[in-house]
Amino acid sequence: MATDQAKIGYDRGLKCRDRDVDAGDLFSRAKMAGLKAGLGALLILAMAFIALPVASLFLKSPLDAIIRSLHDPMVTDALRLSLMTSTLTTATVVAMGTPIAYVHARFQYPGKELADSLLDLPVIMPPAVAGIALLMAFGRMGFLGHYLNALGFSIAFTTMAVIFAQVFVSSPFYIRQARTSFEDVDLSLENAARTLGASRTYTFFHVTIPLALNGLISGAIMAFARSLGEFGATIMFAGNLQGRTQTMPLAIYTAMQGDLDVSLCLALILVIISFLVIVLVKLLTRQVYKNAPN
Repeated sequence: MATDQAKIGYDRGLKCRDRDVDAGDLFSRAKMAGLKAGLGALLILAMAFIALPVASLFLKSPLDAIIRSLHDPMVTDALRLSLMTSTLTTATVVAMGTPIAYVHARFQYPGKELADSLLDLPVIMPPAVAGIALLMAFGRMGFLGHYLNALGFSIAFTTMAVIFAQVFVSSPFYIRQARTSFEDVDLSLENAARTLGASRTYTFFHVTIPLALNGLISGAIMAFARSLGEFGATIMFAGNLQGRTQTMPLAIYTAMQGDLDVSLCLALILVIISFLVIVLVKLLTRQVYKNAPN
């Protein structure tokens, strides 16, 4: 009798526990479903916030007016100048930044943290501040500029000033990416090449660079895109002279005051270039991970 009662009590306890487990499981599922729904709504809201303004550029731009604007001297001059200066800037940044990034990835030296912080400073520095800083350094009455001016070299408010401004703001994007790419290269491969008799220079160009190439190209593309979209430092240091210092962002700003079609045309060109940059960087990054050893 006592055994039967104990068994009955045990069975009841199991049923109560099962009911508690079922209730807890349902609550957990409901909580997870609510969390997923909230995150989904947040993602949709964020995507709509970004996509709506971009889509509006295309929807509110008459095709015939855009085609006419492509022949406007302001558009052609700004496009030519932007592509030329951004290309020269990217070449300068790659030539200057590659050895700097390699040194930072492979060597330790006194003041390295300070140097890292200084190289990254233009990323967070407001563009207008960067422009004023360049003007105070290289302007006609600047710290170094007045010596250059005395020698007959004038940088401020010239095409060279556009390149200076672009190099200043875009170099951290390349250097940071290049440094990460060099850090991802297996050091044992470099050591193996050195053991086989290769010099450090030969190893750098024939082992390290090929292994880090996709990352370096990604950094160069990002630097090019940042140069192409530079506005604040350029207008402060180089001015806004059509055919001389007026890049596409500056031309958009100028055209907004009188010809919206020209402004929209330039804006669409920059949006398309930006999208292509994103696609290229993603493809290169995916290739890096695909080729990475497991």
